[in-house]
Amino acid sequence: MTTYFKNPDVIATLSPEEFRVTQQSGTERPGTGKLLANKEPGIYVDIVSGEPLFASSDKYESGCGWPSFTKPIDNVTEHHDTTHGMIRTEVRSKHGDSHLGHVFPDGPRDRGGLRYCINSASLRFVHRDDMEAEGYGKYLDQVEDVA
Repeated sequence: MTTYFKNPDVIATLSPEEFRVTQQSGTERPGTGKLLANKEPGIYVDIVSGEPLFASSDKYESGCGWPSFTKPIDNVTEHHDTTHGMIRTEVRSKHGDSHLGHVFPDGPRDRGGLRYCINSASLRFVHRDDMEAEGYGKYLDQVEDVA
């Protein structure tokens, strides 16, 4: 069984933007994230801990400027957030404690009604073809060919 944790060696290699987002609860500018337009099949994992977070089959184009998902695979925690004069629900990775983004109740109704609005800077994408080799084989049944 894989153990996920907040890895200080990985944190030391993060870009300034990845560090600001994951470790300082920052937000990347809308429309700038490297994974926003990704339509390949696979999973999205925490860039710090490697824990699986979201499947490509749950990703959709919300028009908000950040990658959006209807639900997490696993390993996502929710926290009350009152920063910036707003009341929101922050989402963080369970083991890495990385700031991922926020969840809102304005997602597709036919898919549960939630929109997980996630910073690309907090994610690493693992293509379906690489999932088994990288230890994510048990999640293959959650990934469909969406390309």
